[in-house]
Amino acid sequence: LALEVGALRPDMSPRTKLQTGEIGYIVTNLKSTREAKVGDTITLASQPASSPLPGYRDVQPFVYAGFFPESNDKYQELKDAVEKLSLSDSALQFSPENSPVLGFGMRLGFLGLLHMDIVRERLEREYNLELVVTNPSTDYQITLTSGEKLDIKSASELPDVSLVAEIREPWITGEIVLPQTYVGSVIQLIAGKRGQQTNISYVDKQAVIGFEAPLANLLTDFYDQLKSLTSGYGSFNYELADYRAEDLVRLDFYVAGERVDSLSVMVHRSEAQSLGREIVGKLKDVIPRQNFKVSLQAAIGGKFIAREDISAYRKDVTTGLYGGDVSRKKKVLAKQKKGKERLKRFGKVDIPAEAFTVMLKRD
Repeated sequence: LALEVGALRPDMSPRTKLQTGEIGYIVTNLKSTREAKVGDTITLASQPASSPLPGYRDVQPFVYAGFFPESNDKYQELKDAVEKLSLSDSALQFSPENSPVLGFGMRLGFLGLLHMDIVRERLEREYNLELVVTNPSTDYQITLTSGEKLDIKSASELPDVSLVAEIREPWITGEIVLPQTYVGSVIQLIAGKRGQQTNISYVDKQAVIGFEAPLANLLTDFYDQLKSLTSGYGSFNYELADYRAEDLVRLDFYVAGERVDSLSVMVHRSEAQSLGREIVGKLKDVIPRQNFKVSLQAAIGGKFIAREDISAYRKDVTTGLYGGDVSRKKKVLAKQKKGKERLKRFGKVDIPAEAFTVMLKRD
């Protein structure tokens, strides 16, 4: 229902009707600007249009990341900031998310990594927010054994493996323009990301490589590696192609025996072991030492495939013992060991924010 119709000249001037070529406005009783999307067709109630104007379609994000405030007290500020930002960015989608480690936050959907970087910068600069951004992921199409189809946006949403018949991931068609001297190393880079080179052509001293690759493998550091290999001369553009069924598994990470869902990732089975070892090794550098030994493990389902241990701080409790029988020293060390075992059962590990961004830069 239009409450008012007018033209911009340049102020808002109410009119009874709009003429061809005029830039106008319509005042409605919509509660939210998200109810009216770019491309919607406005029609008369007395003479309604039979079909909407062609050529417009809903923008579908295919990169997702969790945004959490450093302090839970700032959650409402983050929520308000994202809602305000979405008023001028129709492609931005968001929903609330709760993590046992990071607390309350928002899961945001983006058109690509550049879009994600712009939104993060705007939230930090314009709204003075300190953010923890989890590893970006894409969406996956799940077919259950019952025939039901699901769309999931993070690995933590994956149902029990016994109920899953097929997992489909998005693939992109990409094009890289680069100097001819770097062709060999870039083709190796594409192959390392499970990509498939489709064609290559040469124009003057430049080469154009066409390829297909899974989007998830390009989300973290592909662009950085491409720029590094080509001394900054390589340029890359891509578009979403389709969804393909692959042998994908959920890779979980355990800290001191507890699974941290915010660290879980979807990965191809052939890459799971090497990625698990790599991430566990990086977590060991990031998570601080405790007064008890902390185990870091990577697992697929119930099978552990990688492990690192963070050694405990050790106080020299035998300092005050001078001479005497060696059993005195053994008794004190045994008491310390018993205390550390108790700490291991009841102690909690504080996971720093850096642990959740460790996969943004894998190399």
